Amino acid sequence: MDHLHAYWRMEYIEAPRLPEGANPFAALPLLGNDAEALIIHRRPLSYLILNRYPYNPGHLLAIPFRAATDLTELTPAERADLMDTIIFAKEILQAAVNPNAFNIGFNLGAAAGGSIPHLHAHIVPRWNGDTNFMPVIGQTRVLPQSLEAMYNRLKDTADKLTARI
Repeated sequence: MDHLHAYWRMEYIEAPRLPEGANPFAALPLLGNDAEALIIHRRPLSYLILNRYPYNPGHLLAIPFRAATDLTELTPAERADLMDTIIFAKEILQAAVNPNAFNIGFNLGAAAGGSIPHLHAHIVPRWNGDTNFMPVIGQTRVLPQSLEAMYNRLKDTADKLTARI
């Protein structure tokens, strides 16, 4: 029998759980270390992070700085800034990892998969054939690059794209 080792999953399994209703992203921009927080890019009203527990390699999250649980709670300026962050995330991923497609969206409410009331957008790069037997039958995702290496790759790309503006 073959074994697939995913040692990085222990960090998630053993991580302390947040108190009921706590926003898991609230402290990230305040850490003072964007690499530790996996922050790829900051805008005036929102920021972009690499998902620590990705669906696919390069899975990004766009998050407003001000805590909100629904899009209707954002000001028009916050909504526009968040959308610009989402678009920039797509540009970063296209330049850095060249996916065939994207899933972009929000999980609003528990029935939609939003387990903790907070707002963020998922930007998930997709490749032809990326849903194969491993996640379907084996219930395991194979990520071909470490989180740190992917962060560095995306951060470098974001910095280069920002320098062109």
